Amino acid sequence: MEKVIFKDLGLIDYKEAWDYQENIFNGIIEQKVKNRNLSDENKIKTDSYLLFCEHPHVYTLGKSGEESNLLIDFIQMQAKNATFYKTNRGGDITYHGPGQIVGYPILDLDNFIPDIHKYIYLLEESIIETIKVFGLKGERLNGATGVWIDPMIQGKARKICAIGVRTSRWVTMHGFAFNVNTDLSYFNYINPCGFVDKGVTSIQKELNENINIDEVKEILRKNIAKLFGMELVMN
Repeated sequence: MEKVIFKDLGLIDYKEAWDYQENIFNGIIEQKVKNRNLSDENKIKTDSYLLFCEHPHVYTLGKSGEESNLLIDFIQMQAKNATFYKTNRGGDITYHGPGQIVGYPILDLDNFIPDIHKYIYLLEESIIETIKVFGLKGERLNGATGVWIDPMIQGKARKICAIGVRTSRWVTMHGFAFNVNTDLSYFNYINPCGFVDKGVTSIQKELNENINIDEVKEILRKNIAKLFGMELVMN
C-alpha cells in the first residue's frame, strides 16, 4: 500500500488552495528531478497527497476552455458573490461552491499507475462507487470526463462530478468537483464543461433531501484509497 497524506482544508479560497497545491506539486517534481542524478540507494521517495476542500462561489476555466462559456459579466458575478479564475488544468469551465466536495490528488503516478487515462478512470470509479451507496447509478459519457447520470438518455444527461487535471512528470494536481448539496443555480450562468445540451445534478437534488457531506467524504475517501491502493495518513 502506498502511503498518501490526507488533509481536509475545509472551506478555503480557490486561489489559496491553488497556491497550496502548486507548492506541493512543484516540490514533488523538484525531488523527482534530483533523483534522476542519484543512485537508487540515495534516491528520496516522493510524497503524495490527497486534499479535500470546499470553495466559496467561484468559476474556473481550464486551459482548453472558451471564456464565452461564462454567460455573465464580472459585475453580475460580484452581485452573486462569485469570483473567476483561468487555471492551468485541462477541461473547460466549471463552478465550485459550498456543498461540493472538491478533491485535489497530488500524486506521483510513478508510485501508482503511470497512465493518465487509468488515473482519470479510477477517479470516476471512486465517485461511481460512492453514489451507489445512495442508490444512484453513475456512468461515463463517451468523449467526456466526469460522472454522469442517464448519459445516454437524450435531454436527461446530467453531470454529478466534473474532472479536470494537470500532470507534469507523472505528478498530478487539480482534480474533481463532486456535487453533494451544491447550489445548482450557479451553473445557470455557464455552459458547464462547455456543454449546452446537458445538465448538472447533485446527490441532494436526486434524492430530494439534504445530505450529510461529512458522511459522503468518508465514503469517498475510503473508495479512493481502495481503488488506488493507498494507505491514507491523516494530517
